[in-house]
Amino acid sequence: MSEHLSNTDLKRLHRDWRKRTKKRLALIIDGVQGPYNVGSIIRSSAAERVDFVWFCSGSTTPDNLKTRKTALGTERYIKWTECADVTQAIKSAKSEGYKVAGLELTDDAVPIHELNLNEDICFLIGHEDRGVSKRALELCDVVTFIPQLGKVGSLNVSVAVSIALYEMRRQGWS
Repeated sequence: MSEHLSNTDLKRLHRDWRKRTKKRLALIIDGVQGPYNVGSIIRSSAAERVDFVWFCSGSTTPDNLKTRKTALGTERYIKWTECADVTQAIKSAKSEGYKVAGLELTDDAVPIHELNLNEDICFLIGHEDRGVSKRALELCDVVTFIPQLGKVGSLNVSVAVSIALYEMRRQGWS
């Protein structure tokens, strides 16, 4: 019968998986205002070892009390900054050596599982309702989407981010 891992065994397991990838992962969060969405994104970012997050265009930040409640203290593992304009964040990410991938449903978007994510990636995430702006999409190196089979047209922003972060890490495992 299976047994739950002890805290020591759990730390060992995570350490072993961390060693399997050397690629960097970042996020640009553009206009995501729901503190619970942002808190969930932060928690997923800490779990998948996101190296840096830019918060743009009035996005709720980790300083928000509701965000912190949802993040459950994981915000302490994330390096981040506020950036007034998404174009500046995209330029910063590119100057840091990241390939910027917009996570959005567009006519030229590539399914995420077909995209080569085995490099330093910065996902650009847009507003809960409006998505990534046209201006920001034009600056992306690539646009990707998560295929869906049901009748619902899109995922919750925090769920979509979690899937994207996981797919990038999965592709990078050696």
